[in-house]
Amino acid sequence: MITGALSNRASHGHLVELLAPEFTVFNYDRRGRGDSGDTPPYAVQREIEDLDAIIDAAAEPVLLYGSSSGANLAIQAALSGLAITGLALWEPNFIVDRSRPALPGDYVEHLHELVSAGRRGDAVEYFMTAAVGMPAEFVAPMRDAPFWPAQETLAHTLAYDGAVVSDNMSGKPLTAESWASVAVPTLILDGSTVPWMSVGADALANVLPNAERRTLAGQTHDVAPEPVADALTDFFGTDGRR
Repeated sequence: MITGALSNRASHGHLVELLAPEFTVFNYDRRGRGDSGDTPPYAVQREIEDLDAIIDAAAEPVLLYGSSSGANLAIQAALSGLAITGLALWEPNFIVDRSRPALPGDYVEHLHELVSAGRRGDAVEYFMTAAVGMPAEFVAPMRDAPFWPAQETLAHTLAYDGAVVSDNMSGKPLTAESWASVAVPTLILDGSTVPWMSVGADALANVLPNAERRTLAGQTHDVAPEPVADALTDFFGTDGRR
């Protein structure tokens, strides 16, 4: 179970409970979050090595489920040749056309600068406007919400997620050659409420050699665990993949 930006393993807590009767579930804190360490300097390859260590510990066929930028990390792990037998991706971050602006070229650097200056709240706001695409006037009142301090606690990891997705958020079309090695069965899910994510999910499904595409109609990016659990159980519970 691989979480996305501004989240730790608690974000998947109820989903884990729903899946536990059918699967052995490894729900971990990515580096820099919750109970996990954060040895600098950060590199995406270190996160892939973390996943590889969990796969070794599992000592059985491993399926990866990633949500949002965690889905990007999951598919990068597959590209790196990690020993996995299946993938499921909830709304991975892919901008493949001009349906929305690409990430700024200095996005990751600017996040580092804000956090280094102690401006964690500004880093969260920058993420929500530049990456999520929320209007600034919507984000400003959120800074007084009860959940905001927890977001600031994780602000330093926003640059990590930015590094994970940076190559996929440029607005460039995907090519089959770049993804041909990801041959494991892959389920790509969306909720059809974030248009650019749906476009990206379609594009990814079209270039992966063994992909299945499903929409959990009406689900927001903050997807409910029940429909995801049903989709994962259906997909991973067939053809001996679990």
